[in-house]
Amino acid sequence: MAQGGGHEEQTFNEFYTEVKEIEKRDSVLTSKQQIDRLLRPGATYFNLNPFEVLQLDCDTPLEQIKKKYRSLSILVHPDKNPDNLERAQQAFEIISKAYKTLENETTRKKCLEVYEEAKDRTDMMIAEKKKKLKKEGKYDGVPEDEPAKYKHAIYVMVMKLFADIERRRQQLEVRDMEERKRKREAEIEEEEQRDLQKEWQKNFEESRQNRVNSWHTFQAGSSTSSGATSSSAATTATTVKSKKSKKAKYTSFNPPKIKPETR
Repeated sequence: MAQGGGHEEQTFNEFYTEVKEIEKRDSVLTSKQQIDRLLRPGATYFNLNPFEVLQLDCDTPLEQIKKKYRSLSILVHPDKNPDNLERAQQAFEIISKAYKTLENETTRKKCLEVYEEAKDRTDMMIAEKKKKLKKEGKYDGVPEDEPAKYKHAIYVMVMKLFADIERRRQQLEVRDMEERKRKREAEIEEEEQRDLQKEWQKNFEESRQNRVNSWHTFQAGSSTSSGATSSSAATTATTVKSKKSKKAKYTSFNPPKIKPETR
């Protein structure tokens, strides 16, 4: 019994020592070091995981998440880093975004689902690896049998899943942007067609009035010409008739018949 109690005490001491080492490591991170951590090469990939940003385990209670957020936000706040203002602002926004994600119950639940899926996939991967080694007669355990390496395998899978989610989000965003662009182009084309139709209708109405005016002018000119032609024709007819009357007057004379001479 005493041996069992001694083993438990040793385990606890090891755990306590590990926790203190983690706390000491985090405590020595200055404002500049935290800013550098959040903006290091490849940080965009790591910062997709809000727990990674706040340096927390996925099972951390919300109250502890709030405390960690407050301490980190003060550490990287632009007011505390006037000589590194721009980078501090970027780091502060990253921490704020991570906290808002975990503060919201719905989005925090989605993050926890990522961890659950990562664990399931890791377990499946390990099982497949063991199965393959056993089939080949080479099984002598796998590295992931060690707790630290198993935890690291889950960590890597979590990062991969968050990256996959972000990639799908970007693809949907691009697709949505292209769809909005296509719809806007269609709307612009439709508006241009309506404007062209209005312009054509306006020009048609104006030209129709011009055609009507031209026709009226033509009709008025035709009537005047017809009156002049009729008058000229009447005058010509009267002159011809007068000449015929005179001709008839002269041609109505009959010369006397010549009598035959008698001897």
